[in-house]
Amino acid sequence: MSIEIANESGVNVDETSIVAAARFALDKMEVSPLAELSVLLVTLEVMEELHERWMDLPGPTDVMAFPMDELESTRRPDAPDASPALLGDIVLCPAFAKDQARTAGHSLMEELHLLTVHGVLHLLGYDHAEPAEEREMFGLQKRILADFHAAALAARRRDTQRTNDDRLLGAAGLDGGAHQETP
Repeated sequence: MSIEIANESGVNVDETSIVAAARFALDKMEVSPLAELSVLLVTLEVMEELHERWMDLPGPTDVMAFPMDELESTRRPDAPDASPALLGDIVLCPAFAKDQARTAGHSLMEELHLLTVHGVLHLLGYDHAEPAEEREMFGLQKRILADFHAAALAARRRDTQRTNDDRLLGAAGLDGGAHQETP
């Protein structure tokens, strides 16, 4: 799966983590590993221009998704036998997301993960215009985010344990001889 990210927002964020959230969501949705996605982080001004131009709504927003025209509009790309495709672009606005994160009581990165998953679901044909659609999309978004955060926590725990094990083995002289003196 190819995921390109470009940060033109002027806000320093962990781009690798955003890509990981997108990849995790796409994997959960069983999207072809040959699919391609672009993520762009922009300023408030750029997001406001996009929002007004494409949605005819005033002011900036947090996330916009631009599916590629080649996708069949009647069939979601996560459907069985979906062919590899350019999924489209997700545009995030970290400056806008900062206030939302503060209001929600979590970090900017957690908000950007949420917005990334939200954008991925939009690219896959999910929407939240109607109450039933909203329940489906937001429920799925919540499950994907919970699984992503659990997987990230498990990976951090494994890394910490590995580091601790390496230190202990090194202190005991059992690290393969890297620190042992020759007689």
